[in-house]
Amino acid sequence: MSNKPKDTSFVFNASLYRAVDLLSESFTEMHLQQTPGINNKTNFSATLPKQGVGENVALNTLAPFILGQAAPLDSAHALAHMDPPTPWITWATSMFNARLNQNLLHPATAPFARQAEQIVIDWLSPYFGMQGGHFCAGSTIANLTALWAARDANGITKVVASEAAHISVAKAAKILGLSYQSIAVCANGTINKDALGDLSSACLVLTAGTTATGAVDDLSIASAANAAWVHVDAAWAGPLRLSHEHAHLLAGIEAADSVAISAHKWLFQPKESALVLFKHLEIANVAISVGSDYLVAPNIGLQGSRGAAAVSLLATILAWGEEGFAQRINANMDMANQLANFVELHSQFILWQRPTTGLTIFAHKTMSVDELLTLLPTGMFSRCQIDNKDYVRSVAANPNADIASILDSLRRISI
Repeated sequence: MSNKPKDTSFVFNASLYRAVDLLSESFTEMHLQQTPGINNKTNFSATLPKQGVGENVALNTLAPFILGQAAPLDSAHALAHMDPPTPWITWATSMFNARLNQNLLHPATAPFARQAEQIVIDWLSPYFGMQGGHFCAGSTIANLTALWAARDANGITKVVASEAAHISVAKAAKILGLSYQSIAVCANGTINKDALGDLSSACLVLTAGTTATGAVDDLSIASAANAAWVHVDAAWAGPLRLSHEHAHLLAGIEAADSVAISAHKWLFQPKESALVLFKHLEIANVAISVGSDYLVAPNIGLQGSRGAAAVSLLATILAWGEEGFAQRINANMDMANQLANFVELHSQFILWQRPTTGLTIFAHKTMSVDELLTLLPTGMFSRCQIDNKDYVRSVAANPNADIASILDSLRRISI
């Protein structure tokens, strides 16, 4: 037993209760500035001290900026981005993870964290017809990892994707030294399969939920195309597979060789949390594994040191089950349809297409997108561009959004 005094910055401190209390407060800058002990400056000073001010002062100084100036993703009118609020159980597990600082690169430092990741992967993989995979810090890395496996396992020399594919796909091709071919999309935003051509040496990337419009490419192409490898970027719409009501929208995904999913999107997880899954796991792992004399096991994938993101997802799965995810996703899909119904029937609005995966794209007949967004609460909607035309974009990722209130806001500006 050591008698050495511990550095108090690394032991439990009752001030952690203060941090939890702040989470329970209203996330408004004005409210936080009126809270006793909170620094009431409106702009954070860039001058950092030579001698520290201590944890309590630092926490109270940063609280109005971190909490008060963040976008409230769980507000009743937030329906703008593919960034959902997170369930409170993930706040707790994230605090556990920060306290323990587990590194999944080394089995000895993260025994349960590694087990948790395997449990989650084993649970999710069958929804997509995959054997397994691993976590990574986002679908940009998941896409890069999948294309790396395709290159080194199957010898692909080029990547083919639609012009609506996420920019990470083109970036991955560039990083891997692969040529990149962008295919035009049809009127509904999906890849034009008639323009694909010879794919015998290519990785065909299909998108399940494009960033701008939520369109899902025809995933039956995965089994029909003569491609050396088929990867599905399901960063956004992948979790629809957990919904019996909407799983059919991703029919055909099970024929892909790899799938990317962003857990920090429609699985409601904190950033950064994503997965890359493979049809033939051992073949993929061999292609993306690197050993070293300081590792007891090969490092699989792009990342070396990484945290225990799976712990939060495991906790959410235990808390909600499949039905809990499906209930919230179905509710979001219903919000998108209600918004589309309103736009479709309102004489002042134009609906681009019926929503496929929770994204509703529309425009006002006389107002510009900027004019319309200015008249609405900040964070209600975002924007996108299709064929060089600006549209209003709504992303139903917030279970706490009040669609009735949102529609009332639209009615008021359209009178």
